[in-house]
Amino acid sequence: MIPSLLPMPLRGIVPPLVTPLLDDQHLDLPSLDRIVSHLLNGGVHGLFILGTTGECTSLSYAIRRELITHVCRLVDGRVPVLVGITDTAPEESVTLTDHAKACGAAAVVAAPPYYFGLSQPELVSYFEKLADRLSLPLFLYNMPSHTKTMISVDTVKVLANHPNIVGFKDSSANASYFNALLYTFRDQPDFALFVGPEEMMAAAVLMGAHGGVSGGANMFPNLYVSLYQAAKDHDMEKVLVLQEKVMEVSAKIYSLGTYGSSYLKGLKAALSVLGLCKNHLAAPHTAFEEGEVQAIRTNLESITGL
Repeated sequence: MIPSLLPMPLRGIVPPLVTPLLDDQHLDLPSLDRIVSHLLNGGVHGLFILGTTGECTSLSYAIRRELITHVCRLVDGRVPVLVGITDTAPEESVTLTDHAKACGAAAVVAAPPYYFGLSQPELVSYFEKLADRLSLPLFLYNMPSHTKTMISVDTVKVLANHPNIVGFKDSSANASYFNALLYTFRDQPDFALFVGPEEMMAAAVLMGAHGGVSGGANMFPNLYVSLYQAAKDHDMEKVLVLQEKVMEVSAKIYSLGTYGSSYLKGLKAALSVLGLCKNHLAAPHTAFEEGEVQAIRTNLESITGL
């Protein structure tokens, strides 16, 4: 495996960082500083930039490189920085990885190339060839709702044999599938298994997962870090209390409207209400209007104990 700043295995809460924007061409650097400080002060165990929550596919490569540069500078090695490199062209993934390595990132994360669906043998070939070329360790990213391709448990098992593939993030929201992964890798504890949907993070950690990539930690990092620790410690009384708060966040922030991007619209609106960043989404998405932002503000005020 390529030497890096990455613990083996990585554990804990690794939030998918939102990308604060002034407009479609410019990062909001003061807000980026605020959010990174907010997360680190909240005790998170790493940061994942340029994921779905970070609007990766909507950002220019200039903004992606600038974001990597500034986040790595702000973090300054205090926690591992993971960088999303998902693309339809492997060359772009390799180039972005080299930039991330030069900036001090610890690892990269890649979902299957989107647009054309891939067979499982094609996935194995793609990821093995990609991992051969990458200058940082690679986490696989299962996001079938967005990529049209589900990475099967057998495929993950094969790919885990590659020395530069060190972990897996699952955002399928399929508990049976994730439990099958946990069973398959029960004798490979150094292969990190992370779950995306925060509503099932505690249950996954109780079953042996290494942690969660929880978007709500952008707002309330202490909540998700505390829930992770309670699950890791099998403190069921605390898990039940904190899990209810996480479900309240999910119901009141992510479910406004019937948009495919309701989660992201709600999250950025909430962050603007909390004073952490502006309410701007990169095109083609649009942010919530004032009426919806007011509903988010009301819902935030009603969330108990946060």
